[in-house]
Amino acid sequence: MLDRRQSARDKVIYGGVAEIGEHGATRDCVVRNFSANGASLEFSNVVQLPKERRSKRMSLRIARKGRSFLAKVIWWRDNFVGVAFSAESPSELPVSDLEERLRKSEIKKRQLQRRIKELLGER
Repeated sequence: MLDRRQSARDKVIYGGVAEIGEHGATRDCVVRNFSANGASLEFSNVVQLPKERRSKRMSLRIARKGRSFLAKVIWWRDNFVGVAFSAESPSELPVSDLEERLRKSEIKKRQLQRRIKELLGER
């Protein structure tokens, strides 16, 4: 198979969240290899991508990298997808509220733990 990549990719295992299509549906994935120009993704089950060519874009959030990427689907087979990253700036990407919700839930958890200790008379 001819490798047409612009740069070599590093083999990695990163958790990712892909937002596919215009409806904002997100799916967890595993990033199997990564470079500055693209990545290979594995989903837990077969990926159904939109038929329209312009809809074959996604945003990809890789928590370990602390970044989001706008990506174009280059190929897919079953539950594997190859993407090329767009040159558009990350500020143009859809923002996921997952990190903010997680931060708020951790704060709420600490508040509830303190309140339980107060009610039990512990200090």
